[in-house]
Amino acid sequence: MPPEPIAQSRSHVSFHPNDMRRRSIGAMVMIAGMLLFLTGAFFRSQVVQHHKYALQAETNRLREIPLPAPRGVIYDRNQKIIADNVIGYSVSLLAPKEDSLRAALTQLAAAVNMTPGQVEQAVRRFRRSPGRPAVIIPDAPFDVVSVLEEHRTQFPGLIIQSAPRRFYPDGEIVAPFVGYVGEISEAELAKVRDTSDYKAGQQIGKQGLEKEYESVLHGQEGSQFVEIDARGRIVRETGARPDLAPVGAPPLKTNIDMDLQRVAASVFGDTLQGGVVALDPKTGGVLALYSAPSWDANRFVGGIPAQYWDSLRSDPRRPLYNKALQGEYPPGSTFKIATAVTALELNAVRMDEHMPVTCTGGLQYGSRYFHCDGKHGSLSLAEAIAKSCNTYFYQLGIRLGLTRLLAGGIDLGFKDKAGIDLPEERRPVWPETAEYFNRRYGQSGWTSSVVLNLAIGQGENAQTILNMARFYTALATDGTAARPEVAQRAPDRKKIFSLTPEQFRGLRAALANVVESGTAARAQIKGVVLAGKTGTAQSRKYDKNGKELNFSWFVGFAPADDPKIVVAMMLEYVPFQGATTATLVSKIIEAYLHVKPVVDVVPY
Repeated sequence: MPPEPIAQSRSHVSFHPNDMRRRSIGAMVMIAGMLLFLTGAFFRSQVVQHHKYALQAETNRLREIPLPAPRGVIYDRNQKIIADNVIGYSVSLLAPKEDSLRAALTQLAAAVNMTPGQVEQAVRRFRRSPGRPAVIIPDAPFDVVSVLEEHRTQFPGLIIQSAPRRFYPDGEIVAPFVGYVGEISEAELAKVRDTSDYKAGQQIGKQGLEKEYESVLHGQEGSQFVEIDARGRIVRETGARPDLAPVGAPPLKTNIDMDLQRVAASVFGDTLQGGVVALDPKTGGVLALYSAPSWDANRFVGGIPAQYWDSLRSDPRRPLYNKALQGEYPPGSTFKIATAVTALELNAVRMDEHMPVTCTGGLQYGSRYFHCDGKHGSLSLAEAIAKSCNTYFYQLGIRLGLTRLLAGGIDLGFKDKAGIDLPEERRPVWPETAEYFNRRYGQSGWTSSVVLNLAIGQGENAQTILNMARFYTALATDGTAARPEVAQRAPDRKKIFSLTPEQFRGLRAALANVVESGTAARAQIKGVVLAGKTGTAQSRKYDKNGKELNFSWFVGFAPADDPKIVVAMMLEYVPFQGATTATLVSKIIEAYLHVKPVVDVVPY
């Protein structure tokens, strides 16, 4: 038999040339696919998504620094500045996270005497907007800026900017109507969450015109950029692009007469407290508005010093309470004219009509005796206005009845706000119907005698000084009351009562007699007929001798035949009556009309 062939080793494999070719082609395809994939990825990142990644890189390298815009300048009617902008300094800090910020603030606090409260406030600002520099000192004094500049190398993320700062040349004099600005709060930011106009750290109007016209006075914030390194340190500042520069707001023009405003503030001196409003009777333009004592609006810019804030809050004269807009006071005898207008319009009385009961010092009504300040005898309505006889108006109130007197007061606007373009105004108190007394006292807790008090401006009747001024604009015109306007805008006038020409002449003559020979005789102005009404209301406060102090009123207009100005003033807790207040009002009016008073005005 032939020998068997020797078996080949299993480890030796032979390849056909075609197999080699197929394998090499497959490998080349795989390599080409990988190269193609990588090329596509590079193309997408470098070309298609270039702007996205470039922006991310730029964002990591650059930080946006806000540039505050100057607020609109506020002018009076003669182009005198009420609120302006001056150069100030703000200090901010760039920090990657809160821990870094706290560490830097701890070092800063030692250099510039930052309080723990200021540190926490800066941290809260950072939390509200981590991408923006955290404002540390929004209104830094120059000496603080100087210290920080010396230590700038120790704080690489420190940003010191010059920024427009609000300034009021007549701080205390204009504060009652201009208000102030302050840093926007978290609550305010929540209200404007849907708008990009406001961001953390910005200034916003807090009171007065600054708040009412915030949308007008608020400029458009700009931006600049700083370049930072990997550790968050500022490498260089790139400046602001022209298209990102801040845009200042337009000016706001008002009806205020600053010369008159200063006079109105000066008559209060250092002792009197109360409020005054001066209006143009034809347009409602607010010529002056002051509340005494006042506060310095400049001290509120950039944060209120704690000591100053505490002094204002603890002051028993309540300087933060705007007495011209928020104070609700019994108007006293200044309201008698409203009672007279209601009765005249209803033909319930004539100007020359006498009441059945002559004035012997008061009127007995039921079981109660209602007092009068004098024994005036038998008077006509015109004479009762000039002498301010309570007894006459008690009877006039009884003749009208509670329902008609209340309805008349509503028609004359004593239940509603005057509508001034300031956010602090409060609504006065005036009952709508007799149901008001039922709710307050119970059905058996009151009697019809309430009409006697209401008729003379007492009882459940509390008006603002502004609202009394608004009512007297109707007396100074044709029964049309003007809405008070601080800013210059379209006048809004409303007819609130209609009298015959004879009734108007008689009423104005009676108001002129108040000053000519009645309760305000000391307030005469040489060459000008001043018409108005005094008022004295109970305050339920007493001096150290147990004598009750008064709310002392005077509301008047001049010249009586062609009124150019209406002024309402009320003084709180004074020992004198409305006659002295009338002399102060005459000083304001004579200053506006550029005439001289008959007598020097001397407060008590």
